[in-house]
Amino acid sequence: MAAYWLNGKLVNREQATVSVFDHGLLYGDGVFEGIRFYRRKAFRLEAHLRRLSHSATAIGLMLPYTLDELETAIEDVIRACTEADGYLRLVITRGEGSLGIDPALCKRATAFIIADRIAVVAPHVLEQGAKLVIASTRRLPPDGLDPRLKSLNYLNQVLARMEASHADADEAVLLNAQGYVTEGTTDNIFIVRDGTLMTPPVTDGALEGVTRDIILQLARELGITCSERTLAPYDLYTADECFLTGTAVELVPVREIDARMLHSCPGPVFQRLQNAFRDRIAGEAGENSMKRVAS
Repeated sequence: MAAYWLNGKLVNREQATVSVFDHGLLYGDGVFEGIRFYRRKAFRLEAHLRRLSHSATAIGLMLPYTLDELETAIEDVIRACTEADGYLRLVITRGEGSLGIDPALCKRATAFIIADRIAVVAPHVLEQGAKLVIASTRRLPPDGLDPRLKSLNYLNQVLARMEASHADADEAVLLNAQGYVTEGTTDNIFIVRDGTLMTPPVTDGALEGVTRDIILQLARELGITCSERTLAPYDLYTADECFLTGTAVELVPVREIDARMLHSCPGPVFQRLQNAFRDRIAGEAGENSMKRVAS
């Protein structure tokens, strides 16, 4: 299944390596995108590449390839895969430099793409719903590291994910410094109350998720009232429904948060959006139909 591309060419697994002096390894100095592909077509590739470009610009990193060249590389990697559906990780690092943090000493960025299967959520969790905990680890504030940046520095999220594992939970929710909900460790979060769909705004610390944007668009098309608004833990505990969205996880219903069982899982709004999301994937991938979630 797996395929690899490094600095302009397809390589095997043993060749897919970077220097120990690469600043992406040494300092988390770089940006990335996770991209799904279905029926050998990258899903929402333009949105992912646009976000990658913005992230690189924000940290002063010059992409070593144009977006058109990266798109071609992604197509080459997908063709090299033995399966039609999978997950891509596109990474751009500052490149090889010295042991000092000065990025000016890195002469050229490193670029690589990995294609493989990904199973972030166990099948029984997708069926029964995820168990969440609210982490004590807080989301880094925008004046420290803007949440719109998809950088290689994920230690903040890693620490929160460790809390979830220690609590025997499936995912952790990060709050910001003010105690408001931002997102999960690798996903955006939505709740439903009285038929209204709500998700935290980017200004509170949420990533501008590609899947998040699709869900908001689908909700409007389905006539579901939706809004981006500040949410507190209380809003999660008392929600009628809750679910997670992300490129890797797609859509995941939530059954409990901090040992509070939610009213409905999977709820009716989630199921409508799940069906619409699968139909959208099918349409953009050129399929006539995909398996629908039972309503």
